[in-house]
Amino acid sequence: MANPKTIFITGASTGIGLASAKLFHSSGWNIVATMRNPTPEHELVKLDDPRMFVQRLDLQDFASIQPAIDAGITKFGTIDVLLNNAGYGQNGLFEAIPREKVQEQFDVNLFGLMDVTRAILPHFRANNGGGVINVSSGAGLWALPMTSMYSASKFALEGFTEALSYELASQNIFVKSVIPHGGVTSTDFLARFGASTSTDSSLTSYDGFKKHVGESFRKMVAGASVSSTDVAETIRTAATDGTDQLRYFIGNDARGFVKARYESNSDAEYMEHMRSYFK
Repeated sequence: MANPKTIFITGASTGIGLASAKLFHSSGWNIVATMRNPTPEHELVKLDDPRMFVQRLDLQDFASIQPAIDAGITKFGTIDVLLNNAGYGQNGLFEAIPREKVQEQFDVNLFGLMDVTRAILPHFRANNGGGVINVSSGAGLWALPMTSMYSASKFALEGFTEALSYELASQNIFVKSVIPHGGVTSTDFLARFGASTSTDSSLTSYDGFKKHVGESFRKMVAGASVSSTDVAETIRTAATDGTDQLRYFIGNDARGFVKARYESNSDAEYMEHMRSYFK
């Protein structure tokens, strides 16, 4: 009987990362589940199963990355797939977001992800194979007001993922992007997104615009119908289907953003569709 495959997951404490850890574990995989602050009370720790290995990894703490990867390799012998899931969304008017918050957004969503990927690639090359799956967002393909920094980080991630896929194909390593969109339930992303709002009371000229955008966003959130488990299922498909497909969309396109991005006859047509939501 073949040894189980191993997946290394960042941001496994909640939401999509937690759902992915549980789903892959139930499918017979070994799991290296990493999170910023693992505690004895966390459900993955309490599982106390030899195929579930919880490690500390903080994307803003570079020194925590290599030890977590090395511990996973020591524990299971090999890592087959890296799931770059950890991330968060910075919210607010760009003019109100201080430089340090911009840096933090990119440190987590992009630079930390790159650090983990770079650290694991020698292991994949030594094994003549492996896979990298990045959890992206619809916000990496279309931009919405009040999400400039989140969209900027995810647009950058999409470009990085596509470029990396060409490079690593030469090393028998697949690279894929899973793109939740339309709102995901059973995750604390939206709560954290709201809590990360940057404000500046002096920017009163935006008040009417912010009210209108807020109403539009509330309608979008109310239409969320995809669960973290649904996203995890798509991640499992990406990890196991053996294809060279780059992007996997999962979500409700009720507002037609995916369709507009890929099927518009011109950029002007695309922008007219997008702006209609925020005029």
